[in-house]
Amino acid sequence: MALMSNLILRPQNRRLALLLVGVVEFMSLAALSPVHAEQDFGACLEGVRAEAAAKGVSAATFDSQLRGLSPDRTVLDLQQQQPEFKTPIWDYLAALVDDQRIADGRAMLAQWRSTLDAVEARFGVDRHVVVAVWGVESDFGKSIGKRPLVQSLATLACYGEKASYFRGELITTLKIIDDGNVNPEHLVGSWAGAFGHTQFMPSTFMRLAVDMDGSGKRDIVDSVPNALGSTANFLRRSGWTTGESWGFEVVLPEGYRGPTGRGAKRPFSAWAAAGIRRADGHALPASGTAGLIVPAGREGPAFLVTHNFDAIYSYNAAESYALAISLLSDRLKGAGPLVGTWPTNDRGLSRAERKEVQGLLTQRGYDVGTPDGAVGAKTHEAIKAYEARLGLPQTGRPGGMVLDALRAGR
Repeated sequence: MALMSNLILRPQNRRLALLLVGVVEFMSLAALSPVHAEQDFGACLEGVRAEAAAKGVSAATFDSQLRGLSPDRTVLDLQQQQPEFKTPIWDYLAALVDDQRIADGRAMLAQWRSTLDAVEARFGVDRHVVVAVWGVESDFGKSIGKRPLVQSLATLACYGEKASYFRGELITTLKIIDDGNVNPEHLVGSWAGAFGHTQFMPSTFMRLAVDMDGSGKRDIVDSVPNALGSTANFLRRSGWTTGESWGFEVVLPEGYRGPTGRGAKRPFSAWAAAGIRRADGHALPASGTAGLIVPAGREGPAFLVTHNFDAIYSYNAAESYALAISLLSDRLKGAGPLVGTWPTNDRGLSRAERKEVQGLLTQRGYDVGTPDGAVGAKTHEAIKAYEARLGLPQTGRPGGMVLDALRAGR
């Protein structure tokens, strides 16, 4: 999903939809009694019936999935929530591109080698990028979400500012069930409706999912080959160029004040003339174009990124996400960590280190829930309380300074 913890904006239209959701208007639902709210929900769903039928959803599927269904009000709460903590790029990458994910990704490359051979042959997309998407989106299938898709989407379709969007996703989900592509009992995912190993929205599934395992179904929940092939198909359709890199880390000349931005692409020869060189010491490509991104400003690591980076970006419209996928794919190939350093004296933590923070806080009597490396509200509050005890600014951030203090027994 996704950080934040698994941070999880999800691909394509889903990501865009979540950014557009904004402040959701469902105060009328909160004002209703439980009985009236259920009646209102039922009436809303009946209003969906005709549209679903017109789009080919059978009455049997509609009734089996929606009859007697209750709304999940926690979905509405999640839709309204605004992020309490801004995540610095070094925190984001430290949790997504950590030793555990690199090791797991290399194991998946070995386990699914023959499938990935077929995926590369069919779609021309680098297997390391496909596996990196899988790792970031669901931790290689370990975190695909637990919320029933139909219930979540039905709730969002009946209440909220973007109800029409989610209404379409609900009907598409019913069509997926009607077509027999996915076992309806396994259609669980994020609160916003993303599902499967690589977290497709239903409409994206309908457009781009493929049958990679020869089963006759495009199941991306119970079939890893289908999920990997569908992800490669998405990237190819988004403009992936076979044989081209996503880009690489570069070193800027001192005092560089030239253009930056993913969209400001220039020939590599122009970047070379400006004094920009690769961080690994290799020469810049003789041909092609790239844009220069500086995620933490000119004092932090810099990257020249190609159109393949743009294809990754289209999976989730955030440069930090695309960079996480790109860097993880390089680490899966055997590349080392970044040469440049982030402009901070408080390093980001891996998931193992975050779990260690939680464990040490628990030993001191703070309530963080179950130490699992996934940082939620309880962990943030515990860190703030610990920072207050030490006389530090109360940020609630799980960073290197907090971990070092805990290790030192402070």
